[in-house]
Amino acid sequence: MSKQESALSVAKDRLRQSFALLITGGDWAYGLTAETRQNLHRFWFDGLFSSACDNIYFTYLALYMLALGATRAQIGWMSSLSSLGGALLLLPGAMLVERFRHRKEIAVIFGGGIARVMLLLLAVVPFGLHGQALVLAAIAFSVTRDSLANLAFPAWVSITADIVPLPGRGRYFGSRNFIMGVAGMATVLLVGEMITRLGQPVGYQLAIGLAFVLGMGSTFYFSRLREPPQTSPTTSVSLTPPALWRELRSHPGFLALTLCAALWNFSLNIAGPFFNIYMVQNLKATATMVGVLSVVSSIATLVLQRPLGRLADRWGAHRLQLISGLLIPILPICWVFTRSIWHVVPINIGSGILWGAYGLASFNLLLEITPEGQRARYTAIYQIVTMLALAGGAALGGWLVTKWGYVSIFIGSGIGRLIAALLFARFVRRPVPHIQPV
Repeated sequence: MSKQESALSVAKDRLRQSFALLITGGDWAYGLTAETRQNLHRFWFDGLFSSACDNIYFTYLALYMLALGATRAQIGWMSSLSSLGGALLLLPGAMLVERFRHRKEIAVIFGGGIARVMLLLLAVVPFGLHGQALVLAAIAFSVTRDSLANLAFPAWVSITADIVPLPGRGRYFGSRNFIMGVAGMATVLLVGEMITRLGQPVGYQLAIGLAFVLGMGSTFYFSRLREPPQTSPTTSVSLTPPALWRELRSHPGFLALTLCAALWNFSLNIAGPFFNIYMVQNLKATATMVGVLSVVSSIATLVLQRPLGRLADRWGAHRLQLISGLLIPILPICWVFTRSIWHVVPINIGSGILWGAYGLASFNLLLEITPEGQRARYTAIYQIVTMLALAGGAALGGWLVTKWGYVSIFIGSGIGRLIAALLFARFVRRPVPHIQPV
């Protein structure tokens, strides 16, 4: 081998090692088995494609519905029905995991397969229907997509907890969230410009179709995960409501977390479905502007995501969620004072930082606080309560915005979030002693 070939080989090895460090968030994973590291790599790419898909869908869905002729009230009810549908399917999703124990297959078939096919149907439905029939069909496809994603959620959380070791979980998810932010930022910006140039509804149809293609990339990588053995449930408690309530009372930490999350998400969705609509209708934003402002939020998240991952490993998820949760209620109040589309820029910068911290911490805290042998069941219960709260919040928000306008939902959402954060500070305790970084 010549010196040039040897130098090239060394450079390739260093590049490969650097990329591996980027994926895992540091060298903590060197002591793991090859299969575990391979799973971490595939799960990282799953996050990349999933984020690109979801950012297109969640950023432009409400605007697409407006382009199809939906009213603000119908969009609010669509969000509410999605939450209700998800709540109804979460517990059956947990039962599938506990009965059949094929977590990866459940997640791939329902969340990665059928749910994402709904995106394709959502993109092509204007070719066959018109008027209110078109609007109702689009709502049905969106609700079905969200509901099936929640059916797969318990399986996804259960396998995620086994794939990502606890000592480096903050750093790994910091890295994974970083690339997810990059992917989401790039796709939202490019797709927003495409929609502005092509017009509506064609631009939105192509955007949702692209979301389907990117979602299939996520499904491909997730399907290649090697599923770790599942811990057997420590008990065989019935899934009937009385039995579940008795079991929940034996885990007061989880119960407190769930009730606080219910109020938090109820308050969140009072305004959540309407921010982009407000920008288009009241601040006269184009799809490109909406995309740019979403990118501003993503950049703010990206700048601090990896440091936040290290901070989560050092502080613990509970402390990070507490601090970010007490600051987030300021954000919807700030929307009351927006008079120009560019007034949203500092709000979205703050949103990107605070929600980046909150999202990382809340997911890690949920993994820590749920019983290991019953994680699918407990995450299903948590999500059921959350989705019902989201449904109630969206329904209330749709009524408030129709009757009293946008200011009412911004103020109501901020006050509700603050109360939920204060209750979290009072009643939710750190679940276990924090493991020191490796």
